[in-house]
Amino acid sequence: MASEPVSHWPEPPELPRPVIMDQFWADAVFLHWRIPPSTAARFMPPGTVPDEIDGSAWVGLIGFRMDGAGVGRSLPVPYFGSFAEINVRLYSREEDGTRGVVFVTLDASRLAVVLAARAGGIPYVWSRCRPLAAGERPASYGYDVARYRGQASSRFAVEPDLAGKADDAVSLELTARFGLHSTFGGRTLYIPNTHTPWPLHPAMVTELDDGLLRAAGFSVDGPPDSVLFSPGVQTQFGKPRVVPGRAPSGFRRAGC
Repeated sequence: MASEPVSHWPEPPELPRPVIMDQFWADAVFLHWRIPPSTAARFMPPGTVPDEIDGSAWVGLIGFRMDGAGVGRSLPVPYFGSFAEINVRLYSREEDGTRGVVFVTLDASRLAVVLAARAGGIPYVWSRCRPLAAGERPASYGYDVARYRGQASSRFAVEPDLAGKADDAVSLELTARFGLHSTFGGRTLYIPNTHTPWPLHPAMVTELDDGLLRAAGFSVDGPPDSVLFSPGVQTQFGKPRVVPGRAPSGFRRAGC
């Protein structure tokens, strides 16, 4: 996938088969801050570098509801397939231009999901996570998370402009991502996914009290540089591939 800036929603690459997971991401809140590329570089898996967007690296605090996740193309898994997730993430690029997401931490309330994902190299954290009830913030969408270990917590909400569209290049580059980079067994993996274009809306922060970024090792000042909301997309994950290059001795996966 080319690394040139996008000015329109890019065509997703063909998903390598077999499909390993199918899920819907609902009520997504995207908060992003600019950070120095040198800060993001500390968390990049071997074989990747920070993907700079509009001259900066970016760190994101993202909340959404996982709805009806299932293995392969099978029916959704009852209970375990639906939960709120809050993640701290960065953006990566391989030498050939393939772009992805690097998850520093992912907070979720389903312990079985957390344990299974961590066994596969994805840095999930077991936490109490919930969407904010509509009555708490009328016309707003947000999330509340408190970790069972480490005491880190976060609470944030936005009020979207549902009549507006966020179709600028920066908003598209922060959300048009079709894979993630992770490490497993001393190697970097690229796990591809595909989804239709996010219906993106500009939004205004109505509440922000976050400790997850700080707990992950990031220091940001002031309000987010980008605030977006989407009602959601259906997504599928395909067969992973190995990224050339091994982790050096002593390499520590971000988020663990």
